[in-house]
Amino acid sequence: MTTPETLSAAPSPAEESGLVRILDADGRFAPTPAAEPYLALIDGLADAELEVLYRDMTVIRAFDRQATNLQRQGQLALWPPSFGQEAAQVGSARAARAQDHIFPSYREHVVTRIRGVDPIDIIRVMRGLTHGGWDPTDPKNGNTHIYTLVLGSQTLHATGLGMGLVFDRRCGTGDPERDEAVIVYYGDGASSQGDVHEAMVFAASYRTPEVFFLQNNQWAISVPVSTQSPAPLVRRGDGYGMPSIQLDGNDVLASYAVTRTALDEARSGAGPRAIEALTYRMGAHTTSDDPTKYRTSDEEASWARRDPIERMRAYLTGRGASDAFFDDVDAEAAAVADDVRVRTSALGGLDREAMFAHVYSEPHPLIDEQRAWLADYEASFEGGAS
Repeated sequence: MTTPETLSAAPSPAEESGLVRILDADGRFAPTPAAEPYLALIDGLADAELEVLYRDMTVIRAFDRQATNLQRQGQLALWPPSFGQEAAQVGSARAARAQDHIFPSYREHVVTRIRGVDPIDIIRVMRGLTHGGWDPTDPKNGNTHIYTLVLGSQTLHATGLGMGLVFDRRCGTGDPERDEAVIVYYGDGASSQGDVHEAMVFAASYRTPEVFFLQNNQWAISVPVSTQSPAPLVRRGDGYGMPSIQLDGNDVLASYAVTRTALDEARSGAGPRAIEALTYRMGAHTTSDDPTKYRTSDEEASWARRDPIERMRAYLTGRGASDAFFDDVDAEAAAVADDVRVRTSALGGLDREAMFAHVYSEPHPLIDEQRAWLADYEASFEGGAS
């Protein structure tokens, strides 16, 4: 009998033949045949660069756990955990160049942190204090566009920017020295949205310098991938004439090497690329979800044995990383989590005036009328009712 857990487990042998994996589940250097073209990029990484990948993953997991706890304590309205998806995100984010544009969905916490966004800005979004969280035009945020909770819409935004880059180059108005590319993140559930497919149509037609990075975490809330698609999701990009690669999303080295290559190919004028990173959402879809209602503990245990952080730790240990290094990473992770807890508690609530800001670009009489009505309504409670 076929069950959801068998349908969302590891790739079949046929799928494995095209899967890019460099580290196996035990952290051994064991590249698949499909990984061979990417090994030169990994060979070029110094120990310090490899250690940064591990540090990124470990620190963000501590932040993620703290944020989950803060939501449970009533400090946040909602939290979407990234637990289990750290390798796919860290590898791809570190592969991007400084001039590249990043379009996250709403679970790419470490991607935004790597690009310079203050994690407390994500907290502010989930606390309901801001609609955006950060200014994507501020240089300190590394061309990172804001979170999008409307599934798939960020792919249209990314493709629109990519088309703009193409038009600028054609018209000679772009900056040839910047050599920009775009990467957009979305999940397996979002891949079933029409927005994603429309974005791919235009990206392929206009040969945008863009990478579609699909994190297949096996579940669209409670719907398994097998229900969403009878064929591997990586084939969807192929259907639009877009070169597509499937990688082990729990292998940070595979994520780095494939994304680096895809972005460089896209920026060179070769057109968009698609990546499917096979990973797993170890936590709930959000803190309003209960995954025990639709998946089994055996499935979760199977994926836990492929934990991306433990895999990289084993690899670094084999290369001679010291206990002092791992202790230092753990201390930084604890410090970041504690800092977020303290700063979240100090955020307070939302000022009444915030709801009227940025509704229109110019002053508007309807907004003035609503602001006055609310002030009068609140004043009616001041010492009047008995």
